[in-house]
Amino acid sequence: MKQSGTKQIAFNKKAKFNLNIEDEFEAGIVLTGTEVKSIRSGKISLKEAFARIKNNEVFVYNMHISPYTHAYYDNHDPMRPRKLLLHKKQINKLIGKTNEKGYTMVPLKVYLKDGKVKIGLALGKGKKIYDKRRDIKDREVKREIDRSMKKFRQ
Repeated sequence: MKQSGTKQIAFNKKAKFNLNIEDEFEAGIVLTGTEVKSIRSGKISLKEAFARIKNNEVFVYNMHISPYTHAYYDNHDPMRPRKLLLHKKQINKLIGKTNEKGYTMVPLKVYLKDGKVKIGLALGKGKKIYDKRRDIKDREVKREIDRSMKKFRQ
């Protein structure tokens, strides 16, 4: 039976805090069977993950997928580089942007879409400390406004 819709499995919380996201891509990922089973059970971490282009192919590094507990002998390496599946035009765009100074690629989220594992890949530039402080201040101001609006409505 085919599933419909998307189900988010993992999210990289620090990516949007540390980067100014300019573009997002949806990519498929080449996985083994035990990796898919571990991802479906939520045993994945994107904390230190990043993506690089090698020989006109995009790979994601430092994405930890825990070994599947019920596998007997054919388990996977948790930290191996994994190939991402993108269209040629998207890869060419990424090559052009990452050659510019300061651009990097990080996975934002891992989710299931119609039964297949997908990665939301982001292209962005690193933020300076003052940008991060401004974001924190803006978030606190928004929170205060929401609180006062809530009191006003009651």
